[in-house]
Amino acid sequence: MNQTKYIFVTGGVTSSLGKGIIAASLAKLLQARGYRTTIQKFDPYLNVDPGTLNPYEHGECYVTDDGAETDLDLGHYERFLDVPTSQANNVTTGRIYLSVIEKERRGEFLGKTVQVVPHITNEIKDRMQLLGKSGDYDIIITEIGGTVGDIESLPYIESVRQLVWDLGENNAIVIHLTLVPYLAAAGELKTKPTQHSVKTLMESGIKADILVCRTEHEISNDIRNKLALFCNVKREAVIQSIDASTIYEVPNLMLEEGLDVVALKKLDLPKKAAPDLKHWNTFLKRIKSPKHTVNIGLIGKYVEMQDCYKSILEAFIHSGAANETKVNVISIHSEYIDEECVAEKFKDLDAVLVAPGFGERGIEGKIAAVRYARENKLPFFGICLGMQMSVIEYSRNVLGLAEANSTEMNPETQNPVVNLMESQKTVTDKGGTMRLGAWKCEIKPDTLAYKIYGQTTISERHRHRYEYNNEYLDALQNAGLKASGVNPDTGLVEIVEIEDHPFFIGVQYHPEYKSTVVNPHPLFVNFVAAAVKSKKK
Repeated sequence: MNQTKYIFVTGGVTSSLGKGIIAASLAKLLQARGYRTTIQKFDPYLNVDPGTLNPYEHGECYVTDDGAETDLDLGHYERFLDVPTSQANNVTTGRIYLSVIEKERRGEFLGKTVQVVPHITNEIKDRMQLLGKSGDYDIIITEIGGTVGDIESLPYIESVRQLVWDLGENNAIVIHLTLVPYLAAAGELKTKPTQHSVKTLMESGIKADILVCRTEHEISNDIRNKLALFCNVKREAVIQSIDASTIYEVPNLMLEEGLDVVALKKLDLPKKAAPDLKHWNTFLKRIKSPKHTVNIGLIGKYVEMQDCYKSILEAFIHSGAANETKVNVISIHSEYIDEECVAEKFKDLDAVLVAPGFGERGIEGKIAAVRYARENKLPFFGICLGMQMSVIEYSRNVLGLAEANSTEMNPETQNPVVNLMESQKTVTDKGGTMRLGAWKCEIKPDTLAYKIYGQTTISERHRHRYEYNNEYLDALQNAGLKASGVNPDTGLVEIVEIEDHPFFIGVQYHPEYKSTVVNPHPLFVNFVAAAVKSKKK
Protein backbone atom coordinates (compact mmCIF):
# COMPACT_ATOMS: atom_id res chain seq x y z
CA MET A 1 0.00 0.00 0.00
CA ASN A 2 1.61 3.27 -1.14
CA GLN A 3 -0.55 6.06 0.24
CA THR A 4 -1.63 6.40 3.85
CA LYS A 5 -5.42 6.53 4.16
CA TYR A 6 -7.23 8.83 6.59
CA ILE A 7 -10.41 8.42 8.62
CA PHE A 8 -11.85 11.44 10.44
CA VAL A 9 -14.27 10.97 13.34
CA THR A 10 -16.55 13.89 14.23
CA GLY A 11 -19.32 14.13 16.80
CA GLY A 12 -22.76 15.70 16.84
CA VAL A 13 -25.79 16.49 19.04
CA THR A 14 -23.94 16.18 22.37
CA SER A 15 -20.52 15.59 23.85
CA SER A 16 -19.38 12.42 25.64
CA LEU A 17 -20.92 10.06 23.06
CA GLY A 18 -17.71 8.05 22.90
CA LYS A 19 -15.84 9.16 19.78
CA GLY A 20 -12.63 7.86 21.34
CA ILE A 21 -14.09 4.40 21.96
CA ILE A 22 -15.53 4.19 18.44
CA ALA A 23 -12.20 5.33 16.96
CA ALA A 24 -10.28 2.82 19.10
CA SER A 25 -12.72 0.01 18.27
CA LEU A 26 -12.47 0.64 14.53
CA ALA A 27 -8.69 0.84 14.81
CA LYS A 28 -8.67 -2.47 16.68
CA LEU A 29 -10.69 -4.16 13.92
CA LEU A 30 -8.46 -2.74 11.17
CA GLN A 31 -5.36 -3.77 13.11
CA ALA A 32 -6.82 -7.27 13.55
CA ARG A 33 -7.23 -7.45 9.77
CA GLY A 34 -3.52 -6.72 9.31
CA TYR A 35 -3.50 -2.97 8.74
CA ARG A 36 -0.94 -0.79 10.54
CA THR A 37 -3.21 1.66 12.30
CA THR A 38 -2.91 4.50 14.79
CA ILE A 39 -5.21 7.18 16.18
CA GLN A 40 -4.69 10.86 16.90
CA LYS A 41 -6.81 13.37 18.83
CA PHE A 42 -7.29 17.05 17.96
CA ASP A 43 -8.72 19.02 20.88
CA PRO A 44 -10.33 22.44 20.39
CA TYR A 45 -9.28 24.11 23.67
CA LEU A 46 -6.60 26.79 23.97
CA ASN A 47 -4.43 25.06 26.58
CA VAL A 48 -1.18 23.99 24.90
CA ASP A 49 -1.65 20.56 26.49
CA PRO A 50 -3.75 19.02 29.30
CA GLY A 51 -0.79 19.16 31.72
CA THR A 52 -1.96 22.38 33.37
CA LEU A 53 -5.63 21.38 33.54
CA ASN A 54 -7.28 20.52 36.85
CA PRO A 55 -8.38 16.84 36.83
CA TYR A 56 -11.93 17.99 37.61
CA GLU A 57 -11.86 19.94 34.32
CA HIS A 58 -10.53 17.29 31.97
CA GLY A 59 -10.03 14.00 33.78
CA GLU A 60 -6.59 12.46 34.04
CA CYS A 61 -3.61 13.73 32.10
CA TYR A 62 -2.21 10.78 30.16
CA VAL A 63 1.57 10.60 29.60
CA THR A 64 3.38 8.96 26.67
CA ASP A 65 6.86 7.43 26.52
CA ASP A 66 8.29 10.56 24.92
CA GLY A 67 6.95 12.79 27.68
CA ALA A 68 3.80 14.23 26.10
CA GLU A 69 1.03 15.26 28.49
CA THR A 70 -2.06 14.32 26.53
CA ASP A 71 -5.80 13.79 26.49
CA LEU A 72 -7.04 10.67 28.32
CA ASP A 73 -8.41 9.26 25.05
CA LEU A 74 -4.84 8.38 24.07
CA GLY A 75 -4.97 5.92 26.96
CA HIS A 76 -7.90 4.19 25.26
CA TYR A 77 -5.96 4.11 22.00
CA GLU A 78 -3.00 2.38 23.64
CA ARG A 79 -5.14 0.01 25.73
CA PHE A 80 -7.04 -1.17 22.63
CA LEU A 81 -4.12 -1.32 20.16
CA ASP A 82 -1.18 -2.10 22.47
CA VAL A 83 0.84 0.39 20.39
CA PRO A 84 2.56 3.39 22.04
CA THR A 85 1.41 6.89 21.14
CA SER A 86 3.58 10.03 21.12
CA GLN A 87 3.66 13.83 21.06
CA ALA A 88 2.26 13.71 17.52
CA ASN A 89 -0.91 11.85 18.56
CA ASN A 90 -2.49 14.74 20.50
CA VAL A 91 -2.74 18.34 19.28
CA THR A 92 -4.67 21.23 20.83
CA THR A 93 -5.78 24.56 19.39
CA GLY A 94 -3.36 26.19 21.83
CA ARG A 95 -0.45 24.29 20.28
CA ILE A 96 -1.62 25.16 16.75
CA TYR A 97 -1.90 28.89 17.47
CA LEU A 98 1.37 28.93 19.42
CA SER A 99 3.19 27.34 16.48
CA VAL A 100 1.68 29.80 13.96
CA ILE A 101 2.44 32.82 16.15
CA GLU A 102 6.06 31.66 16.63
CA LYS A 103 6.40 31.34 12.84
CA GLU A 104 4.97 34.83 12.40
CA ARG A 105 7.46 36.22 14.94
CA ARG A 106 10.31 34.58 13.01
CA GLY A 107 9.11 36.21 9.80
CA GLU A 108 8.31 32.93 8.06
CA PHE A 109 5.15 34.35 6.47
CA LEU A 110 7.15 37.12 4.75
CA GLY A 111 4.95 39.95 5.99
CA LYS A 112 1.64 38.43 4.92
CA THR A 113 -1.50 38.94 6.98
CA VAL A 114 -1.78 35.84 9.15
CA GLN A 115 -5.33 34.44 9.15
CA VAL A 116 -7.33 31.42 10.26
CA VAL A 117 -7.60 30.44 6.59
CA PRO A 118 -5.09 29.53 5.26
CA HIS A 119 -2.44 29.76 7.98
CA ILE A 120 -4.19 28.06 10.92
CA THR A 121 -5.87 25.49 8.69
CA ASN A 122 -2.56 24.73 6.93
CA GLU A 123 -0.91 24.16 10.32
CA ILE A 124 -3.75 21.81 11.32
CA LYS A 125 -3.48 19.88 8.04
CA ASP A 126 0.28 19.52 8.45
CA ARG A 127 -0.20 18.11 11.96
CA MET A 128 -2.95 15.76 10.76
CA GLN A 129 -0.59 14.26 8.15
CA LEU A 130 2.54 14.15 10.33
CA LEU A 131 2.14 10.53 11.43
CA GLY A 132 1.21 9.46 7.90
CA LYS A 133 4.45 10.83 6.49
CA SER A 134 6.49 8.49 8.68
CA GLY A 135 5.56 5.50 6.51
CA ASP A 136 4.79 3.48 9.65
CA TYR A 137 1.02 3.36 9.16
CA ASP A 138 -1.46 2.29 6.52
CA ILE A 139 -4.43 4.04 8.11
CA ILE A 140 -4.56 7.11 10.40
CA ILE A 141 -7.76 7.68 12.38
CA THR A 142 -8.21 11.29 13.55
CA GLU A 143 -10.69 12.09 16.29
CA ILE A 144 -11.92 15.70 16.27
CA GLY A 145 -12.77 16.80 19.80
CA GLY A 146 -15.93 18.73 20.63
CA THR A 147 -19.23 18.76 18.76
CA VAL A 148 -20.01 19.91 15.22
CA GLY A 149 -21.38 23.45 15.40
CA ASP A 150 -19.12 24.54 18.25
CA ILE A 151 -17.32 27.80 17.44
CA GLU A 152 -13.97 26.46 18.65
CA SER A 153 -14.21 23.38 16.38
CA LEU A 154 -14.75 25.31 13.14
CA PRO A 155 -11.06 25.54 12.10
CA TYR A 156 -10.72 21.75 12.50
CA ILE A 157 -13.86 21.06 10.49
CA GLU A 158 -12.65 23.39 7.73
CA SER A 159 -9.25 21.67 7.78
CA VAL A 160 -10.91 18.26 7.42
CA ARG A 161 -12.95 19.60 4.48
CA GLN A 162 -9.80 20.83 2.75
CA LEU A 163 -7.80 17.69 3.50
CA VAL A 164 -10.49 15.34 2.20
CA TRP A 165 -10.44 17.38 -1.03
CA ASP A 166 -6.61 17.49 -1.12
CA LEU A 167 -6.19 13.74 -0.64
CA GLY A 168 -8.73 12.82 -3.27
CA GLU A 169 -11.42 10.17 -3.61
CA ASN A 170 -11.00 6.92 -1.64
CA ASN A 171 -8.10 8.31 0.40
CA ALA A 172 -10.05 9.98 3.22
CA ILE A 173 -13.50 9.44 4.74
CA VAL A 174 -15.55 11.05 7.50
CA ILE A 175 -17.39 9.10 10.20
CA HIS A 176 -19.99 11.13 12.08
CA LEU A 177 -20.97 9.91 15.55
CA THR A 178 -24.35 11.15 16.63
CA LEU A 179 -27.14 10.51 19.13
CA VAL A 180 -30.50 8.90 18.40
CA PRO A 181 -32.39 9.64 21.64
CA TYR A 182 -35.34 7.65 22.98
CA LEU A 183 -38.34 9.66 24.13
CA ALA A 184 -40.18 7.66 26.77
CA ALA A 185 -43.33 9.78 26.45
CA ALA A 186 -43.58 9.01 22.74
CA GLY A 187 -42.17 5.52 23.13
CA GLU A 188 -39.88 5.89 20.15
CA LEU A 189 -36.42 6.79 18.93
CA LYS A 190 -36.13 10.23 17.33
CA THR A 191 -33.92 10.91 14.30
CA LYS A 192 -34.35 14.69 14.07
CA PRO A 193 -31.26 15.57 16.23
CA THR A 194 -29.11 13.41 13.93
CA GLN A 195 -30.61 15.02 10.82
CA HIS A 196 -29.80 18.48 12.16
CA SER A 197 -26.28 17.42 13.13
CA VAL A 198 -25.57 16.04 9.66
CA LYS A 199 -27.06 19.20 8.14
CA THR A 200 -24.68 21.32 10.26
CA LEU A 201 -21.76 19.22 9.05
CA MET A 202 -22.86 19.62 5.42
CA GLU A 203 -23.15 23.39 5.87
CA SER A 204 -19.42 23.27 6.63
CA GLY A 205 -18.82 21.50 3.35
CA ILE A 206 -18.41 17.97 4.69
CA LYS A 207 -20.51 14.99 3.72
CA ALA A 208 -20.49 12.15 6.25
CA ASP A 209 -19.51 8.86 4.65
CA ILE A 210 -20.56 6.74 7.64
CA LEU A 211 -23.10 7.49 10.36
CA VAL A 212 -22.54 5.85 13.76
CA CYS A 213 -25.67 6.21 15.89
CA ARG A 214 -25.39 6.03 19.68
CA THR A 215 -28.57 4.62 21.12
CA GLU A 216 -30.08 2.94 24.19
CA HIS A 217 -32.47 0.84 22.06
CA GLU A 218 -32.18 -1.22 18.90
CA ILE A 219 -32.54 0.86 15.72
CA SER A 220 -35.15 -0.67 13.41
CA ASN A 221 -34.70 -1.14 9.68
CA ASP A 222 -37.24 1.62 9.06
CA ILE A 223 -35.20 4.07 11.11
CA ARG A 224 -31.99 3.00 9.38
CA ASN A 225 -33.63 3.59 5.99
CA LYS A 226 -34.91 6.98 7.14
CA LEU A 227 -31.48 8.04 8.40
CA ALA A 228 -29.84 6.88 5.19
CA LEU A 229 -32.34 8.82 3.06
CA PHE A 230 -32.36 12.08 5.02
CA CYS A 231 -28.66 12.09 5.94
CA ASN A 232 -27.48 11.22 2.43
CA VAL A 233 -25.51 8.08 3.33
CA LYS A 234 -25.69 4.51 2.05
CA ARG A 235 -27.98 2.17 3.99
CA GLU A 236 -25.01 -0.07 4.88
CA ALA A 237 -23.21 2.99 6.28
CA VAL A 238 -25.80 3.56 9.03
CA ILE A 239 -24.11 1.87 12.00
CA GLN A 240 -25.82 1.23 15.33
CA SER A 241 -23.75 1.77 18.48
CA ILE A 242 -25.92 0.51 21.30
CA ASP A 243 -25.03 0.81 25.01
CA ALA A 244 -22.62 -1.92 26.13
CA SER A 245 -21.84 -3.33 29.57
CA THR A 246 -18.14 -2.59 29.03
CA ILE A 247 -16.22 -0.50 26.49
CA TYR A 248 -14.29 -3.64 25.55
CA GLU A 249 -17.44 -5.10 23.95
CA VAL A 250 -17.60 -2.28 21.42
CA PRO A 251 -15.12 -3.76 18.87
CA ASN A 252 -17.29 -6.88 18.63
CA LEU A 253 -20.43 -4.78 18.30
CA MET A 254 -18.81 -2.74 15.51
CA LEU A 255 -17.68 -5.97 13.84
CA GLU A 256 -21.28 -7.23 13.85
CA GLU A 257 -22.43 -3.93 12.33
CA GLY A 258 -19.74 -4.10 9.65
CA LEU A 259 -18.13 -0.75 10.45
CA ASP A 260 -14.66 -1.93 9.42
CA VAL A 261 -15.91 -3.49 6.16
CA VAL A 262 -17.78 -0.31 5.16
CA ALA A 263 -14.75 1.85 5.99
CA LEU A 264 -12.39 -0.35 3.97
CA LYS A 265 -14.80 -0.36 1.02
CA LYS A 266 -14.98 3.43 1.03
CA LEU A 267 -11.18 3.64 1.24
CA ASP A 268 -10.89 1.16 -1.66
CA LEU A 269 -8.90 -1.29 0.45
CA PRO A 270 -9.18 -5.09 0.54
CA LYS A 271 -10.82 -6.69 3.56
CA LYS A 272 -7.88 -9.12 3.94
CA ALA A 273 -8.48 -11.88 6.50
CA ALA A 274 -11.28 -11.77 9.05
CA PRO A 275 -10.24 -9.91 12.25
CA ASP A 276 -8.33 -12.11 14.69
CA LEU A 277 -9.90 -11.28 18.05
CA LYS A 278 -9.08 -14.54 19.85
CA HIS A 279 -7.07 -12.98 22.69
CA TRP A 280 -9.51 -10.08 22.93
CA ASN A 281 -12.49 -12.40 23.35
CA THR A 282 -10.64 -14.54 25.91
CA PHE A 283 -10.17 -11.33 27.90
CA LEU A 284 -13.86 -10.48 27.53
CA LYS A 285 -14.90 -13.95 28.67
CA ARG A 286 -12.80 -13.59 31.82
CA ILE A 287 -14.39 -10.20 32.55
CA LYS A 288 -17.88 -11.67 32.27
CA SER A 289 -17.24 -14.95 34.14
CA PRO A 290 -14.94 -14.21 37.10
CA LYS A 291 -14.09 -16.88 39.66
CA HIS A 292 -13.33 -14.42 42.45
CA THR A 293 -14.45 -10.99 43.67
CA VAL A 294 -12.38 -8.50 45.66
CA ASN A 295 -12.98 -5.01 47.05
CA ILE A 296 -10.06 -2.65 46.52
CA GLY A 297 -10.12 0.82 48.04
CA LEU A 298 -9.02 3.64 45.72
CA ILE A 299 -7.88 6.42 48.05
CA GLY A 300 -7.79 9.68 46.13
CA LYS A 301 -8.51 13.40 46.11
CA TYR A 302 -10.63 13.53 42.94
CA VAL A 303 -12.88 10.50 43.38
CA GLU A 304 -16.03 12.50 42.55
CA MET A 305 -14.95 12.30 38.89
CA GLN A 306 -13.94 8.80 37.82
CA ASP A 307 -12.14 10.03 34.70
CA CYS A 308 -9.48 11.48 37.02
CA TYR A 309 -8.28 7.90 37.59
CA LYS A 310 -9.33 6.41 34.24
CA SER A 311 -6.07 4.51 33.57
CA ILE A 312 -6.04 3.03 37.07
CA LEU A 313 -9.64 1.84 36.74
CA GLU A 314 -8.91 0.26 33.35
CA ALA A 315 -5.72 -1.37 34.70
CA PHE A 316 -7.87 -3.02 37.38
CA ILE A 317 -10.12 -4.44 34.64
CA HIS A 318 -7.09 -5.82 32.76
CA SER A 319 -5.45 -7.28 35.88
CA GLY A 320 -8.78 -8.56 37.18
CA ALA A 321 -9.28 -10.52 33.96
CA ALA A 322 -5.74 -11.92 34.25
CA ASN A 323 -6.67 -13.21 37.72
CA GLU A 324 -10.21 -14.24 36.67
CA THR A 325 -11.37 -11.81 39.33
CA LYS A 326 -13.99 -9.08 39.43
CA VAL A 327 -12.41 -6.03 41.06
CA ASN A 328 -14.90 -3.81 42.85
CA VAL A 329 -13.15 -0.45 43.13
CA ILE A 330 -14.38 1.35 46.25
CA SER A 331 -13.58 5.06 45.83
CA ILE A 332 -12.82 6.77 49.16
CA HIS A 333 -12.08 10.49 49.39
CA SER A 334 -8.84 10.96 51.32
CA GLU A 335 -10.08 14.29 52.71
CA TYR A 336 -12.59 12.36 54.83
CA ILE A 337 -10.17 9.78 56.28
CA ASP A 338 -8.48 10.14 59.65
CA GLU A 339 -7.01 7.85 62.32
CA GLU A 340 -10.40 7.56 64.07
CA CYS A 341 -12.53 6.52 61.10
CA VAL A 342 -10.06 4.65 58.89
CA ALA A 343 -10.78 1.21 60.40
CA GLU A 344 -14.52 1.62 59.81
CA LYS A 345 -14.05 2.84 56.23
CA PHE A 346 -11.62 0.00 55.40
CA LYS A 347 -13.42 -2.87 57.15
CA ASP A 348 -14.74 -4.44 53.91
CA LEU A 349 -11.62 -3.88 51.81
CA ASP A 350 -9.26 -6.61 50.61
CA ALA A 351 -6.54 -4.17 49.49
CA VAL A 352 -5.77 -0.45 49.28
CA LEU A 353 -4.36 1.68 46.45
CA VAL A 354 -3.30 5.23 47.33
CA ALA A 355 -3.61 7.24 44.13
CA PRO A 356 -1.54 10.01 42.53
CA GLY A 357 -2.34 13.69 42.98
CA PHE A 358 -1.01 17.15 43.72
CA GLY A 359 -1.28 19.62 46.59
CA GLU A 360 -1.90 19.54 50.33
CA ARG A 361 -5.64 18.74 50.42
CA GLY A 362 -6.42 15.23 51.66
CA ILE A 363 -2.80 14.36 52.40
CA GLU A 364 -3.26 13.38 56.05
CA GLY A 365 -6.02 10.99 54.99
CA LYS A 366 -3.68 9.28 52.55
CA ILE A 367 -1.06 8.93 55.28
CA ALA A 368 -3.66 7.42 57.63
CA ALA A 369 -4.63 4.97 54.87
CA VAL A 370 -1.01 3.88 54.39
CA ARG A 371 -0.54 3.38 58.12
CA TYR A 372 -3.67 1.26 58.44
CA ALA A 373 -2.63 -0.94 55.48
CA ARG A 374 0.91 -1.34 56.82
CA GLU A 375 -0.05 -2.15 60.42
CA ASN A 376 -2.98 -4.42 59.52
CA LYS A 377 -1.15 -6.36 56.79
CA LEU A 378 -3.63 -5.20 54.15
CA PRO A 379 -2.13 -5.35 50.61
CA PHE A 380 -0.96 -1.83 49.73
CA PHE A 381 -0.03 -0.20 46.43
CA GLY A 382 1.08 3.44 46.24
CA ILE A 383 1.47 5.30 42.94
CA CYS A 384 3.50 8.54 42.62
CA LEU A 385 2.11 10.70 45.46
CA GLY A 386 0.88 7.45 47.03
CA MET A 387 4.48 6.20 47.16
CA GLN A 388 5.61 9.50 48.67
CA MET A 389 2.91 9.21 51.34
CA SER A 390 4.24 5.76 52.28
CA VAL A 391 7.70 7.29 52.79
CA ILE A 392 6.25 10.06 54.99
CA GLU A 393 4.13 7.61 56.99
CA TYR A 394 7.08 5.30 57.61
CA SER A 395 9.30 8.20 58.59
CA ARG A 396 6.75 9.48 61.10
CA ASN A 397 5.52 6.26 62.66
CA VAL A 398 8.53 3.93 62.44
CA LEU A 399 11.56 6.24 62.34
CA GLY A 400 9.91 8.58 64.86
CA LEU A 401 10.33 11.74 62.77
CA ALA A 402 7.00 13.23 63.83
CA GLU A 403 7.26 16.28 61.57
CA ALA A 404 8.37 14.36 58.46
CA ASN A 405 6.69 15.72 55.34
CA SER A 406 7.08 16.72 51.72
CA THR A 407 8.18 20.25 50.91
CA GLU A 408 5.23 20.31 48.51
CA MET A 409 2.91 20.28 51.55
CA ASN A 410 5.15 22.05 54.06
CA PRO A 411 8.12 23.98 52.64
CA GLU A 412 9.40 24.60 56.19
CA THR A 413 9.35 21.00 57.42
CA GLN A 414 12.37 20.00 59.54
CA ASN A 415 12.42 16.54 57.95
CA PRO A 416 11.81 16.84 54.20
CA VAL A 417 11.79 13.12 53.42
CA VAL A 418 10.20 14.07 50.09
CA ASN A 419 11.73 17.09 48.42
CA LEU A 420 11.56 19.15 45.22
CA MET A 421 13.82 17.62 42.59
CA GLU A 422 17.06 19.56 42.07
CA SER A 423 16.27 20.00 38.37
CA GLN A 424 12.92 21.59 39.28
CA LYS A 425 14.21 24.32 41.59
CA THR A 426 14.81 26.86 38.81
CA VAL A 427 11.63 26.03 36.86
CA THR A 428 9.09 28.86 36.66
CA ASP A 429 6.81 27.76 33.79
CA LYS A 430 4.42 25.01 34.92
CA GLY A 431 3.41 23.53 31.57
CA GLY A 432 5.37 20.53 30.29
CA THR A 433 8.23 20.99 32.77
CA MET A 434 7.76 18.08 35.19
CA ARG A 435 9.85 14.91 35.06
CA LEU A 436 7.88 13.36 32.22
CA GLY A 437 7.93 10.27 30.04
CA ALA A 438 9.81 6.98 30.20
CA TRP A 439 12.81 6.61 32.53
CA LYS A 440 14.88 3.56 33.40
CA CYS A 441 14.81 1.83 36.75
CA GLU A 442 17.28 -0.77 38.05
CA ILE A 443 15.62 -3.37 40.29
CA LYS A 444 17.51 -5.13 43.06
CA PRO A 445 17.42 -8.95 43.12
CA ASP A 446 15.61 -10.77 45.94
CA THR A 447 12.90 -8.11 46.18
CA LEU A 448 9.15 -8.09 45.61
CA ALA A 449 9.69 -5.78 42.64
CA TYR A 450 12.08 -8.27 41.02
CA LYS A 451 9.65 -11.11 41.66
CA ILE A 452 6.91 -9.09 39.94
CA TYR A 453 8.90 -7.87 36.92
CA GLY A 454 11.25 -10.83 36.55
CA GLN A 455 14.04 -8.55 35.31
CA THR A 456 16.54 -6.06 36.66
CA THR A 457 16.01 -3.18 34.18
CA ILE A 458 12.62 -1.67 33.42
CA SER A 459 11.28 1.51 31.83
CA GLU A 460 8.21 3.28 33.20
CA ARG A 461 6.43 6.60 32.62
CA HIS A 462 6.68 9.47 35.10
CA ARG A 463 4.90 12.72 35.92
CA HIS A 464 6.17 14.48 39.05
CA ARG A 465 8.29 17.29 40.50
CA TYR A 466 9.04 15.92 43.96
CA GLU A 467 11.24 12.96 44.88
CA TYR A 468 12.32 10.68 47.68
CA ASN A 469 15.05 12.54 49.60
CA ASN A 470 18.17 10.34 49.55
CA GLU A 471 19.48 12.02 52.72
CA TYR A 472 17.05 9.74 54.58
CA LEU A 473 17.79 6.65 52.47
CA ASP A 474 20.04 4.79 54.91
CA ALA A 475 17.83 5.48 57.92
CA LEU A 476 14.67 4.32 56.16
CA GLN A 477 16.32 1.21 54.71
CA ASN A 478 17.77 0.26 58.10
CA ALA A 479 14.29 0.66 59.58
CA GLY A 480 12.78 -1.74 57.00
CA LEU A 481 11.52 0.41 54.12
CA LYS A 482 13.61 -0.97 51.27
CA ALA A 483 14.50 1.00 48.17
CA SER A 484 14.18 -1.85 45.68
CA GLY A 485 14.28 0.20 42.47
CA VAL A 486 16.57 3.13 41.61
CA ASN A 487 17.17 5.22 38.50
CA PRO A 488 20.70 4.29 37.33
CA ASP A 489 21.59 7.82 36.18
CA THR A 490 20.20 10.03 38.94
CA GLY A 491 20.07 7.69 41.94
CA LEU A 492 16.40 8.64 42.34
CA VAL A 493 14.48 6.03 44.33
CA GLU A 494 11.72 4.65 42.11
CA ILE A 495 10.35 1.75 44.20
CA VAL A 496 9.96 1.19 47.95
CA GLU A 497 8.68 -1.94 49.67
CA ILE A 498 8.40 -3.70 53.03
CA GLU A 499 9.49 -7.33 53.35
CA ASP A 500 7.46 -8.36 56.40
CA HIS A 501 4.11 -7.72 54.72
CA PRO A 502 1.81 -9.69 52.37
CA PHE A 503 2.13 -6.98 49.69
CA PHE A 504 3.45 -3.46 50.32
CA ILE A 505 4.94 -1.55 47.40
CA GLY A 506 5.10 2.08 46.31
CA VAL A 507 6.33 3.34 42.94
CA GLN A 508 7.26 6.88 41.89
CA TYR A 509 6.12 6.26 38.32
CA HIS A 510 2.68 5.58 36.77
CA PRO A 511 2.40 1.89 35.82
CA GLU A 512 -1.28 2.34 34.94
CA TYR A 513 -0.29 4.18 31.75
CA LYS A 514 1.27 1.02 30.27
CA SER A 515 -1.45 -1.50 31.13
CA THR A 516 -3.30 -2.84 28.08
CA VAL A 517 -5.79 -5.58 27.28
CA VAL A 518 -3.07 -7.73 25.72
CA ASN A 519 -0.41 -6.87 28.33
CA PRO A 520 -1.92 -6.09 31.75
CA HIS A 521 0.67 -4.41 33.96
CA PRO A 522 2.47 -6.92 36.24
CA LEU A 523 2.24 -4.64 39.29
CA PHE A 524 -1.55 -4.53 39.00
CA VAL A 525 -1.76 -8.25 38.22
CA ASN A 526 0.23 -9.13 41.34
CA PHE A 527 -1.62 -6.58 43.48
CA VAL A 528 -5.00 -8.08 42.54
CA ALA A 529 -3.61 -11.56 43.19
CA ALA A 530 -2.52 -10.38 46.66
CA ALA A 531 -6.04 -9.02 47.28
CA VAL A 532 -7.54 -12.41 46.32
CA LYS A 533 -5.14 -14.15 48.69
CA SER A 534 -5.90 -11.66 51.46
CA LYS A 535 -9.63 -12.22 51.10
CA LYS A 536 -9.24 -16.01 51.30
CA LYS A 537 -7.30 -15.66 54.55
